[in-house]
Amino acid sequence: MLEVRVSQKIIEADGICSFELVAANGAALPPFTAGAHVDVHVAPGVVRQYSLCNSPQQGDRYRIAVLHEAESRGGSRGMHEAIEEGSRLVIGAPRNLFDLDLTAERYLLFAGGIGITPILAMAYTLVEAGKAFELHYCGRSAGRLAFLELLGSPLFGRHLRLHVDDGPLEQRLDAARVLASPGGADQLYVCGPAGFMNHVQDSARACGWRDAQIHREDFAATPQVREGDQPFEVELARSGRVFAIPAGQTVLDVLLENAVDIDSSCEQGICGACVTPVLCGVPEHRDQFLDAAQQARNDCFTPCCSRSRSARLVLDL
Repeated sequence: MLEVRVSQKIIEADGICSFELVAANGAALPPFTAGAHVDVHVAPGVVRQYSLCNSPQQGDRYRIAVLHEAESRGGSRGMHEAIEEGSRLVIGAPRNLFDLDLTAERYLLFAGGIGITPILAMAYTLVEAGKAFELHYCGRSAGRLAFLELLGSPLFGRHLRLHVDDGPLEQRLDAARVLASPGGADQLYVCGPAGFMNHVQDSARACGWRDAQIHREDFAATPQVREGDQPFEVELARSGRVFAIPAGQTVLDVLLENAVDIDSSCEQGICGACVTPVLCGVPEHRDQFLDAAQQARNDCFTPCCSRSRSARLVLDL
């Protein structure tokens, strides 16, 4: 855990504020790479993940940007309403689940709304590496898009392609045209609302992009509890304790209710903080953290959202 101080809070667009974070003790912060995020402890029991959007070369600060969500569960509302310049926060060290592969020849970056945050850090890195890239930034209107002045500067201006819904038809995103004729060494990175990412991803596949060339970062996962879920049991191998997991609760919920010490953060199967070894049984994987090969091994699962295909899971807890 790191204690940081908010050195700047800036209104970047309608409903979006950026926060510059520096170490409370004045020391250098742990390094990060483009695509990384930090866990921010907004309030007791409220931990949210925010992508770092400044250049990884800036070792003395982190910058995040937060959209004030209308249906906030306390994260974005707390950041906007309770956190000011001078406030102190506890954050986790940077983690990267959306790493930028710097071996490619050409990059297409797509950002939808607040999805610009990890994409901006990637743009910094690609400029510094001398790589060829285009940044397609999409939103409802220019007033709702953060960092436009920065992105229009000489550093990024020639790479930026702006697409807004209320602008002229000719500047709107034509994904099929942009993604046509991919090179074998091209890479595509996309972040934003799920529908936007699905559109870009589906268009890329239709144009011949391979899955290995397409990278996305999700801000939210599908619901953890679904209609038709069945109850099952969880056994903790080290203590022998057995817990019933009802259809309407997650494994994490039940373990925390019974004072079982287990790390957790996003509670949506995105961050990987709660990944737990499975000794026996077959999980029903619902996370977006483990890749297909890891899920197929069935030797671990995410108790915050995943369930069980067998009557009992035995966990290494």
